[in-house]
Amino acid sequence: MIFKKATISDLEEMQQLYLQTIQSVCKNDYNEEQRNVWSSSVNNKERWIDVIQNQFVLLAIIENQIAGFGTLKDGNYIDFFYIHKDFQRQGIADKILAELELEARKHNSKILTSDISITAKPFFEKKGFVAKAKQKNIRENVELINYKMEKEL
Repeated sequence: MIFKKATISDLEEMQQLYLQTIQSVCKNDYNEEQRNVWSSSVNNKERWIDVIQNQFVLLAIIENQIAGFGTLKDGNYIDFFYIHKDFQRQGIADKILAELELEARKHNSKILTSDISITAKPFFEKKGFVAKAKQKNIRENVELINYKMEKEL
């Protein structure tokens, strides 16, 4: 596995990974309607381009394929964190998170925050994150639950 920073040329593969992860990995925690509404944000291409251009976007590459990616916004907020459905439970998330924490420390951040899905919450708890609030987000009249979580660095 190697790491590289994302460029616009990685956009399409990142979006496919995002869609596939939500639809397959999150299916035990979110129903089909919820997953469809959540994954529909992939259509906001401007947002995705902004993420690649203005955030620290780290790709984990295995055999020329993106196995996962994580993004750090403003040096202290994990915006995106997704591991490919075929690369779950292989330590990739651990390594991406460690790199994001290193980057946050370079920005002198004392706390790392994120809005974490039900599916990812146990992983982040094991890594020292604490849930500060359960959040109910309404998108297109569909409720999506996630958690405001943080970790002291």
